[in-house]
Amino acid sequence: MLLLLPCRLVAYALESLDLEKGSAIAIDMPMNCKSVVIYLAIVLAGYVVVSIADSFAAREISTRLKISNAKVIFTQDGGTAMFYGRYDGLKCRVVDAESPMAIVIPSRSSGFSMKLRNGDLSWCDFLERVNRMKGKEFIAAAQPVETFTNILFSSGTTGTLNFVFCLELMHIWTKSFCDPKAIPWTNITPLKAAADAWCHLDIRKGDIVSWPTNLGWMMGPWLVYASLLNGASMALYNGSPLGPGFAKFVQKFLSLHILPRSQHKEGARGCNAGSSMLPQLSLVRSWRNANSTSGYDWSAIRCFASTGEASNIDEYLWLMGRARYKPIIEYCGGTEIGGGFVTGSLQQAQSLSAFSTPAMCCNLFILGEDGHPIGMPLWNGKVGISFSFIISGIPEYLQLSFSSQVLRRHGDVFERTARGFYHAHGRADDTMNLGGIKVSSVEIERICNGVDSNIVETAAIGIPPSGGGPEQLAVAVVLKNSNITPQDLQKLRMSFNSALQKTLNPLFRVSQVVPAPSLPRTASNKVMRRVLRQQLAEHNQSSKI
Repeated sequence: MLLLLPCRLVAYALESLDLEKGSAIAIDMPMNCKSVVIYLAIVLAGYVVVSIADSFAAREISTRLKISNAKVIFTQDGGTAMFYGRYDGLKCRVVDAESPMAIVIPSRSSGFSMKLRNGDLSWCDFLERVNRMKGKEFIAAAQPVETFTNILFSSGTTGTLNFVFCLELMHIWTKSFCDPKAIPWTNITPLKAAADAWCHLDIRKGDIVSWPTNLGWMMGPWLVYASLLNGASMALYNGSPLGPGFAKFVQKFLSLHILPRSQHKEGARGCNAGSSMLPQLSLVRSWRNANSTSGYDWSAIRCFASTGEASNIDEYLWLMGRARYKPIIEYCGGTEIGGGFVTGSLQQAQSLSAFSTPAMCCNLFILGEDGHPIGMPLWNGKVGISFSFIISGIPEYLQLSFSSQVLRRHGDVFERTARGFYHAHGRADDTMNLGGIKVSSVEIERICNGVDSNIVETAAIGIPPSGGGPEQLAVAVVLKNSNITPQDLQKLRMSFNSALQKTLNPLFRVSQVVPAPSLPRTASNKVMRRVLRQQLAEHNQSSKI
């Protein structure tokens, strides 16, 4: 009820804007209580959420607003706590993006740090339009199951996308075959998220789930549905999760009594049955290096989960030790399917930094170079995914069955071991995973090519560390003047970082710049980034030896 009342009020306020039903409404905010209320209210009132990560530069915000044809954007004024503790003006970037009408939430009680544009609304003025409706029931918009409710963006998409229910808004796809790609969620997508959470991560009624993320990434909306549809609560931290403040926050919510002890299922540890879900390995590395969890008690955590980045066994063991060696469930999926395709399970023996099973209702086929499935017992190649997913408990005419149709080809290289576990070995295509964010090499190269007049061309590659963990961004560069010193390369690396962080994403960092006389190419003149990736990985390994 505490969540329902503000959602109803915001839904009434949205209707007062006189937008056509199905209009796109963007959210570019930190993931906090207000942004979750706004998200649910948009869906409740029959509009479509446009999810934009709060770390994006103005250019990226503008691109997503244009692709989605958003009519309104919700944003926050003043300093915004970025994921990595960086503070920046979110409202300034939305203005620079030339957004449509903005509804602006103040970040502090003293008011706004900058004057609103003509046509923009403050949060208070927006709600005051419907104050008379406070407490009144809002009748949810009744829509077909295939109706779009959320547009997210991904530059990591590969292969074909055969959504059987993506017909009425196909113009979104035709406008976005170049990165970033628009990924629509429908009324059925939340069921996939909730089913994964219940089946594989054991999220259940009365649990508290913490997963530091943002509504602009798949795991933000996933967290909303995975927790609420299973009767759990979200624990949203207002600030950077890297320091001891977050560790204290976790200890605090683990002491909460969401349900009486007698209502918890047998086997729940502690009266809260808490689950703390931690999406990126870089978080664990930061906690470990800074000893951020020292003095805080996480022993009541029932399980961890990880997604977004490649795993590192040593850091996983350290994390498990913070909670008396509770298990870590690996979870890998995609925005297109609203959940995972390969995961771990509390019902099976687990292996560190490995997956133990395809996700529920999902079949995996590891493909060789010829695109055909590789047989047992040892598989190593790209992953193809098919679904057999029937929704029960709803009228027959609403049921959807994927009936083993191939949905997509995933861009990661996977190995299936003789013991039946799956290991991820990074991207196989022209995208990379930087800090849990999938980004196209072409996007990075476009920016790097314009940094210096001495650059002929560049190739951006994600290099997995030899000991496991997140990919590191390396840039191979072909120069007009090949007489270049190590100091020149360092200056070029800093210039690349500055341009990428200003234009693309403030979280991206180039770790290595490598000069090359030319780039390897196919007969059709395509850059062979996979060859470069292999050469750089071997060079880095031999240098360490």
